[in-house]
Amino acid sequence: MQDVVAGIDIGGTNTGIGIVSHEGNILAETIISTKCKSTFDIYIKRLSAEIEKLLTDLEHDVRLVGIGVGAPNGSYNLGAIVDAPNLEWKGILPLCKELSKQTGVPSVITNDANAAALGEMLFGAAKGMKDFVVITLGTGLGSGIVVDGKLVVGNDGFAGEFGHIVAKVNGRQCGCGKRGCLETYASATGIRRTAFKMIADSNQPSVLRNITYDKLSAKMVTEAAKAGDPLARAAFEYTGLILGTRLADLVAILNPEAIFFFGGLANAGELLFDPTRRHMEEYMFPVFKGKVKLLTSGLQDKNAAILGSAALIWKELEK
Repeated sequence: MQDVVAGIDIGGTNTGIGIVSHEGNILAETIISTKCKSTFDIYIKRLSAEIEKLLTDLEHDVRLVGIGVGAPNGSYNLGAIVDAPNLEWKGILPLCKELSKQTGVPSVITNDANAAALGEMLFGAAKGMKDFVVITLGTGLGSGIVVDGKLVVGNDGFAGEFGHIVAKVNGRQCGCGKRGCLETYASATGIRRTAFKMIADSNQPSVLRNITYDKLSAKMVTEAAKAGDPLARAAFEYTGLILGTRLADLVAILNPEAIFFFGGLANAGELLFDPTRRHMEEYMFPVFKGKVKLLTSGLQDKNAAILGSAALIWKELEK
């Protein structure tokens, strides 16, 4: 009989569930709606039922040994989701306790970027590394930090909020309530804001100029830059400046072997990597110059959210 775990990725709209082997193979997976307009207890019961169904439908005998969960505002220390802004349930939600009660197996939770870092270490390009950082570049900017082979979770279980360090004093309004957060500049949303501001501040010709703000996307900016659009390329240069200088600060504190980029904006490739690398090296503490690798995630084309959550519980079970 094969031991397996369930990896769960809770998003604001949908929840992904997968059954994952110790080797990182996703044996079965499904998606349910997170916005179910029901109580948290009913949502947990539905999660448990979906896990059971996935296990039952497998063609060979397996034994569920644990559940890993990646979620917004997921606290590893509390085993709970705490006031996640994009979920319909508020307060401290004791997810791990309730999930374990339903399934009879241990469960652990962390935020999605931390889960991505563990997935990178167990199943991705960080195999064999003990000191690295995963930067998730999606709607916002998240980070998972691994030091000496261990995930950094901090005193309250919320460590690694690199997206909410101040990139510019009194800068752009962030969804967290602060101003000038890094993710308002270096993310899919951030580069969209940058491009639109450049359109407003200059008369430079651009294929983006006739697109309304509501319709403008990071993918459009990327495609324009790849086609040589000067304004779109300037947007990537500015993004690389902001991100690269902050990464230089991060390196001075953590001294990682590598920094991995994951998420939609990372698909821009060298359009993002080149200016980020240049500015990171320019502002790097001299002893670290030329030593830190900027790499694309090894899970970029896989279901990294489920693999990361699965890696979280496999790592926990090893303890």
